[in-house]
Amino acid sequence: MSAWQAWFVARARRRFAMSRECSQLLPRVCAALADPRQPGSDDTCLEKLLDWLRDLTELEPTLNVVQDNPCLTEFFTSVLALPEPSPSILSFTLRLAGLLAASEDCFQHLQQENLLFRLFGTGGTLNRAVWEDASVRSGWVEGVHSMMHHQPALHFLCNSEGLDVIFTLQGDPSLFVASAASQLLVHMLTLSVESESTTPLSEKDCDWPACAQMIIKHIEDSLQSGSASHINQSLKLLTSLFGSCRATWTEVLWLRIAKQVESFLTEDSVQTRHMLADLLLNMSRSPVFCDTEGSFWALVTSALEHLSPVQAGPLAVGILSLHKCPQDVRIQAMTVLLQPMDCILRAASQPLEYAGLLDESVSDPSTVESLLSSKSSCASLLCQTLAHLEKLLSLIHLPVDLPYTALLRSFVTILQFCSGLLIPATSLGSKISQILIGCGRVQKSALDALAALSERKGCDTVIGSLFDILLVYLESPNTSPTVLKKSFQAMSKWLARLPEMSCFNNQWQTEKILQDVFLVLQKRLCSPCWEVRDSSLEFLTSLIKSMRDQDEFKESLLSSEVPKLTENLLEDPESYVRASAVTAVGHLTFITYSLPETPVAGNQYNKEDTTAKLQDILSTDPESFPRRAVISIFTKWLKQGCTDQAEDTEKFVSRVIQTVERDLDWEVRIGGLELVEVFCVQTLCRAGLPKYPSAAASSTVTSSIQQNESLQIFCRAKLFRFLFWSLCDYDKPVGQKACDILLVLRASLSPSGLLKDCQGAGDVSVGHGIPWLQRTLRQGSLAQDFPTDGGNGVDFEDPESMMLALGTIDLEELHDELNKSSDHIEKSPQSLLEDILATVGTIDENEADCY
Repeated sequence: MSAWQAWFVARARRRFAMSRECSQLLPRVCAALADPRQPGSDDTCLEKLLDWLRDLTELEPTLNVVQDNPCLTEFFTSVLALPEPSPSILSFTLRLAGLLAASEDCFQHLQQENLLFRLFGTGGTLNRAVWEDASVRSGWVEGVHSMMHHQPALHFLCNSEGLDVIFTLQGDPSLFVASAASQLLVHMLTLSVESESTTPLSEKDCDWPACAQMIIKHIEDSLQSGSASHINQSLKLLTSLFGSCRATWTEVLWLRIAKQVESFLTEDSVQTRHMLADLLLNMSRSPVFCDTEGSFWALVTSALEHLSPVQAGPLAVGILSLHKCPQDVRIQAMTVLLQPMDCILRAASQPLEYAGLLDESVSDPSTVESLLSSKSSCASLLCQTLAHLEKLLSLIHLPVDLPYTALLRSFVTILQFCSGLLIPATSLGSKISQILIGCGRVQKSALDALAALSERKGCDTVIGSLFDILLVYLESPNTSPTVLKKSFQAMSKWLARLPEMSCFNNQWQTEKILQDVFLVLQKRLCSPCWEVRDSSLEFLTSLIKSMRDQDEFKESLLSSEVPKLTENLLEDPESYVRASAVTAVGHLTFITYSLPETPVAGNQYNKEDTTAKLQDILSTDPESFPRRAVISIFTKWLKQGCTDQAEDTEKFVSRVIQTVERDLDWEVRIGGLELVEVFCVQTLCRAGLPKYPSAAASSTVTSSIQQNESLQIFCRAKLFRFLFWSLCDYDKPVGQKACDILLVLRASLSPSGLLKDCQGAGDVSVGHGIPWLQRTLRQGSLAQDFPTDGGNGVDFEDPESMMLALGTIDLEELHDELNKSSDHIEKSPQSLLEDILATVGTIDENEADCY
């Protein structure tokens, strides 16, 4: 065990150990919980009590915990003696008993006390009226699951008819209970096979352990029962098993049931088919099956052929995401996924060379055509297919080559259908057109897929029609705000690809498309709908981020009305729009900062005016979103060097933090600290000083002149006042960030020798206020009237005083205090036990925590 691990374990022991106070409180808690006259305890407290006891058993032998606290077994006996225990208390009892019985020694101890059979056997809890409560059944399943860590527990359940109870609970009306029961059977089957098998397994029953035989027989009987509900329960169990267990014995189990599962694909009943896709997909991800060339992949191919397009879609996209898969299966999966897009292209009556994606000889489109011509299924099938294609296109490493150009054409065609621009010649196309016109669901799905496709190369052939349809959506007054937002996103991604597109290598073409885009954007920035104005600003920001280095883009943008309209929106009545306008204006500065003052740029866009406007928003805007946006932009400017000379930067930072330090929004204040952090790092780097403690510790010689220069800059900028004030902030993230920055400054500015000198100079005039400052900081957020103007002898703008403060104040102690959770006292086991007693009314009010 490493030193760090040993420290962690020791800390956990101290935190969760059974203290003397807890050992005195626990019997009273158990007695109160088992007393039917007491009001029921809060479920949250019971959950926390269970968590504490679980932590306790992980740090100490469980049997010791039980023997040292006999009140636990007495609690079980008392609850069992109640004629009508409350469901929450009985559920808690079952879960606690299972938790303790997870230890084999403790399991034997509870068995000797005859508690486990009364709690989990057929003669106990199962026969009570309270069993009708789902929380009790859930507690029973969870308790059994917890104890299933050793063979004695496995044999106990199998010999007490507990397996039959779990089989029944698979069909429980509570979906949570049913799912937990299925997971429990998977766990028990795995435990039985892996702990009790001594020889390699075969398909013969005699080779399997007794408990495993019972579960497998139940699976086989259910699959052959003809009952859709029983078949689905077993398919869910198998899906979970093959998804979690990668052992070779799972293949032996599969061979026993494969024919029965395969028969579900060809039977007339379709009630169970939807379960098969998940089952086969989990199996295909297991090395036990994906490495085989046998019957499994033939079954996958059969499933892709027999399942409906909606059922086969998830299986197809899962197969295409695999890196190991037979080529013929991959082709079949590709056919399933591309067939709806193929039908769309054919229905649109495209020119002959673009007739479709697939060869008719290998695919029968009749089923898909039927679904697309039906109003009830057309949109759903297209949305599902587009979502699957978007998922594939978003993969970093796509294991299959998709026909990108044809896909692009099909996405554009769908958008044309939805906008009513496409007048097809085929009857299928006419039906699809009638169904899709104005269909927002399909529009959004197609635009998402289109945006994902922009990451792939080789789609130049139909770029012209792509931009045409996107401009239609951006211009149309019928485009909903959500569809418009996605249209902007798709347009932004495709415009970013303009420089690398062979069909747009002509400067005039690029300028024309950009002019068209900015004309539309000008109109949208003036929209009466605030969501549209907001999306337009986000689109502009996205464009600047990706295209600000391209001359054609800069010229088109600055020669349009967009910058002026964007700046006007800094005064928008809607706070979200003002915030987006701040971000857009801030990014516009990255373009104008490096430009000479030209008639075009200079008349519209003045850098000093922009800074003043943003600082005014930071000072006066009543909503927090615009102020957060301003501080974020200022930090970006500082990182990018958009604040001119170093002296101007110092004044800029000083003005900003004096505004931010009293902001009521904690995110604005922490944004101000991030600005300070960037400024400190840049200043230290310019001075050649280390910016991280580790680097400072290894430095042997550091120029005192450089130290003093940096320290004077920080004092003039009033950084220390802000940083020390932030240590007492009511919001802990602010204090934590300030403390981190101060630790870096101390390490960079104060070599160990100088620190000692400072600490020894505590009686000089410059340091008489430092002890008061240290006492104030220890009060944290409880500190009142923190001095910011030299009060109490602390001069935050005096370099010597600040060096002394850095060397004297125990920042590590403050750091530890700030990183404690705000409820670390209330989370203590003693506090929890007192809370439970307070809840049930057996403790004086002044003894309980209140939070």
